[in-house]
Amino acid sequence: MLLTIDIGNTNITFGVYDLNETTLPLRYHWRIKTDHGRLSDEYGIIMLGMMRHEKIDYEHIHGVAIASVVPPLTPVFETMVERYIHQTPLVVAAGVKTGIKIRYDSPRDVGADRIVDAVAAYRLYGGPACIVDFGTATTFDAISKRGDYLGGAIAPGIGIAAEALFSQTSKLPRVDLVRPPRAIGRNTVQAIQSGLLFGYVGMVEGMVERYKIELGDDLRVIGTGGLAEIVAKETSAIEVVNQWLTLEGLRMIWEMNQ
Repeated sequence: MLLTIDIGNTNITFGVYDLNETTLPLRYHWRIKTDHGRLSDEYGIIMLGMMRHEKIDYEHIHGVAIASVVPPLTPVFETMVERYIHQTPLVVAAGVKTGIKIRYDSPRDVGADRIVDAVAAYRLYGGPACIVDFGTATTFDAISKRGDYLGGAIAPGIGIAAEALFSQTSKLPRVDLVRPPRAIGRNTVQAIQSGLLFGYVGMVEGMVERYKIELGDDLRVIGTGGLAEIVAKETSAIEVVNQWLTLEGLRMIWEMNQ
């Protein structure tokens, strides 16, 4: 079995793959809050607890792949994997085979999660493609018809925008991101929900149209990240939602490097 770990700024996602299974290889997945202060032993106990709950024996894990956009936590997880899983993890970084060419001005500036997503999106859906990742930031990543990573756009995530409204104003409340009954809010909570949800829908639709001008009308648009489903319900611009795109990419990259 393969353990995949996606270390993000807000959440850390774990996935366990049965590499002998071809139809539904992702057997288990979990998501926990990112805590920069936790030690490797603490993360190890949490991880083993989740695996124990699903009756997974850590001795059946024969490989580990990690993508991290939080540099201080990368060695924490490397130590944790070595101590609790007794494996040396594959960490996606320079020198790791990915099967794609990065056309960014400075390839080292591209986050590991964006590279991993690009690998999965191209192999699963083909190109040209746009990956819209609704994470801490909302990112738009462009993949060429040949599978090259071309670059993208980065905007504040919906959660960051919502928190900014609450923390930087005197009277606006925190709200749950749910669909309001209409675009014209009849109260402050609905007005904020409308601005966040429908505002980001408008941004997605506008960015996708601009990407189509540069990449062609046959552009495939894939949504991923925690809020992808709620946004995708409001627009036809997102063709498919794959919540576990990064974990899929980690599996593919691990297999390439064996």
